Amino acid sequence: MNITDFTFNHIEESLKLAKANYEEERQHMHLLPPVDTLPDLIYFAYNGLGVAAFEGSKMVGFLCCVSPFNNAFRSTNVKGVFSPMGANGTETENRRKIFANMYQYAAQKWVDVGAVSHGICLYAHDEIAQQQFYKYGFGMRCIDAIRPMEEINCVACEDYVFTELKQADFISVFPLEQMLNAHMRKSPIFICRQANTQESFSENCMKEKARYFVAKKNETLCAFLKITDNGETFATEIPDTQHINGAFCLSEHRGKDVYQNLLNHTISALKTEGYTRLSVDFESINPTAYGFWLKYFTAYTHSVVRRIDERALEQ
Repeated sequence: MNITDFTFNHIEESLKLAKANYEEERQHMHLLPPVDTLPDLIYFAYNGLGVAAFEGSKMVGFLCCVSPFNNAFRSTNVKGVFSPMGANGTETENRRKIFANMYQYAAQKWVDVGAVSHGICLYAHDEIAQQQFYKYGFGMRCIDAIRPMEEINCVACEDYVFTELKQADFISVFPLEQMLNAHMRKSPIFICRQANTQESFSENCMKEKARYFVAKKNETLCAFLKITDNGETFATEIPDTQHINGAFCLSEHRGKDVYQNLLNHTISALKTEGYTRLSVDFESINPTAYGFWLKYFTAYTHSVVRRIDERALEQ
């Protein structure tokens, strides 16, 4: 097997592999939308951090990543790289070996540009790829999941009001957003998000064109769902899909089906507007999120992350 730098000449064959891998996941996840055209890979040819694998003259795999970014995955003070969904893929045969050889070559390139945190998005049902990266010291970090825009079974909460906020009232969510940030700093998560001000919170809402659905009791806001047009995979960019981009419920209101009712209210409103799928992404290291979302959504990606010894940069 020959591993070489990823170039513009490899894009066409790489897109075929990426499409085939996506369709492979769709065999397990029929809810994933059909996609005629995958995102272009030109960016990855430009940044020079990708690799391609060949058996003779036949391409059998590719592994690309975004350019290094600071504060990797919002929980470190180091530079990281990430290979998103569609930016890596292999043939089915010898997948373990192909990924193993490609990462060995790519990892050196990533370290050479100062990235010591490496993240790779893999399909949730691709056990072979996941097991190979686990052997290389990776652990699961994030999950993308999806469900049909259909209500779930739950007990009605008659003493709560569920509604969508007007834009002028978004700021009322800010205290709960701060509580969510505090939750993310706790064990076993330890993600220290950058603290928002009310001004930056409002600016982000406008930039993301966010919508907020909330639960109230006695006029007190006790839970919210933040909805945006898309998430972090190309599957969320389909026009009939909406994405959960933030969620929180006050602890005293948990275990009462409040959040399930809020989810149903949101689903009902979005379904009326013609949306057919609802997606969410969350950290697998967040036990509250992991326990809740996988009750009602089905995972289609598992992103794995590895933090290498920074002293490798000194070699």
